[in-house]
Amino acid sequence: MTAITAHKPKKATSPILSVRDLKVHFSVPGKGLFAPDRKLRAVDGVNFDLYPGETLGVVGESGCGKSTLGRAILQLIPPSSGQVAWLGKDIVGAPHREMQPLRRDLQIIFQDPLASLNPRMTIGEIIAEPLVTHKPELGKDEIKARVKRMMARVGLLPQMINRYPHEFSGGQCQRIGIARAMILEPKLIVCDEPVSALDVSIQAQIVNLLQELQREFDLSLIFISHDLSIVRHICHRIMVLYLGNVMELADRDSIYAAPRHPYTKALISAVPIPDPEIERNKERIVLTGDLPSPLSPPSGCVFRTRCPFAQDKCATASPTLDRVSETQEVACHFHDSIS
Repeated sequence: MTAITAHKPKKATSPILSVRDLKVHFSVPGKGLFAPDRKLRAVDGVNFDLYPGETLGVVGESGCGKSTLGRAILQLIPPSSGQVAWLGKDIVGAPHREMQPLRRDLQIIFQDPLASLNPRMTIGEIIAEPLVTHKPELGKDEIKARVKRMMARVGLLPQMINRYPHEFSGGQCQRIGIARAMILEPKLIVCDEPVSALDVSIQAQIVNLLQELQREFDLSLIFISHDLSIVRHICHRIMVLYLGNVMELADRDSIYAAPRHPYTKALISAVPIPDPEIERNKERIVLTGDLPSPLSPPSGCVFRTRCPFAQDKCATASPTLDRVSETQEVACHFHDSIS
């Protein structure tokens, strides 16, 4: 089964989610008895908007802050500073009683499908749990009927309602996770690498299911992944993260046809092409060195230690995310000279 290319959402005038200068810093004990604590900058000043019915892809190497960003948006991890405006209201630091009703509209699908399910609960109980929490007025029969309808919608047989997670395959467990996230009919779902633990054929099925649900319920998705092939199919816009900073933000066609940041170019050049002749002759950009530690990020541009185009200015001045076209923003001092 092949993945369906993402449909273009209707143009909305105002974003459903606005993130401004979001930072998530963790305190790490220093080395030595009297050494001061150090600051780990997992997310360091991220800005973006998300519109109704849109899928925003978040890509980057492991350890660049993708999952932390997703959890901070949902307030599962408290941000250090910044603003997360949901439907125009800032929810950073909101108390539990204010966040609880918003949880109906803000859901997450986790990376490991089996580990995210309680092994002591049947899948009927797992899918029903959000209904029990957020809609206590519903009776048991109504809850069971809704669970069965959602199971059928995500491709699970309703007669499996009393089985336990260990009785299902990885792909089926991810469908259970999707059903649990969808049972409240939310407006936003953060998909934290939902297909990375699945084989290729099952990945396509899950991606297609997410796109069908998005069209049916007018969902907004934040799709976190390091697989640029999948991101290209499902996302409308793509944000490239490196060491907690946004390197480039653009629509799908622009970023694949003409990437403007060296890091984006390197990521896209690493994506294999099915045609062996083109794959052999394509230009491959190989980054030297490893991802620096977020405990001590480089000065100026955080990517400069691995950038083949780095100059003296990159060590002293941090680039801002500048709009270079109607659909593309890039954080690079020399994006005009890089082609």
